[in-house]
Amino acid sequence: MNRVKICGITKLEDALCAVENGADALGFVFYEKSSRYITPQDALKIVQKLPPFVEKVGLFVNLTCEEINSICHKAKMSLAQIHFEAKESLYEGLDIPYIKVIRAKCKEDIKQYSNEYRIVDAFVDGYGGEGKRVDLKWFEGIDCSKIILAGGLNSNNINELKDLNFYGFDISSGVEKFKGIKDTHKIEEFMKRAK
Repeated sequence: MNRVKICGITKLEDALCAVENGADALGFVFYEKSSRYITPQDALKIVQKLPPFVEKVGLFVNLTCEEINSICHKAKMSLAQIHFEAKESLYEGLDIPYIKVIRAKCKEDIKQYSNEYRIVDAFVDGYGGEGKRVDLKWFEGIDCSKIILAGGLNSNNINELKDLNFYGFDISSGVEKFKGIKDTHKIEEFMKRAK
């Protein structure tokens, strides 16, 4: 069964709707240039009202391991999503589990970290959330069982991904009314088809 993370959570109602419809993880964007940015304090208010067994993922761009650790502790994140090219020393300095994001420009990119669980997103200058899709041909002949696919997903195109056996999906703009605000109906439809 595919795991699903709904990213760009900014409101408690959206978080609870996602969880009630079967989302395994919620993503909180701690990147100040994003229209989905949330402060650690506001993220914590949402996290404290969530039921158990929901992964809380903090998304980070161009921060130090100390800054990431500090925000994760303040906001009670269970996983750090590293959405930028980072040196190995950054990962070694993190004191919570993490997942790397590959911002794929070509087929060769998605072969990186093939022995690790990783998120594969389409490369965009603004670090994701643009609804751009990775070329599905790139995944032919590749073991996708440790790949979480992000970028350009919605309830209309999720069925064409089933045969590729991705570990999971990471969706944001595909379940929104507008940036940062989710659409209940779109969440319900996407989760029904993804699961």
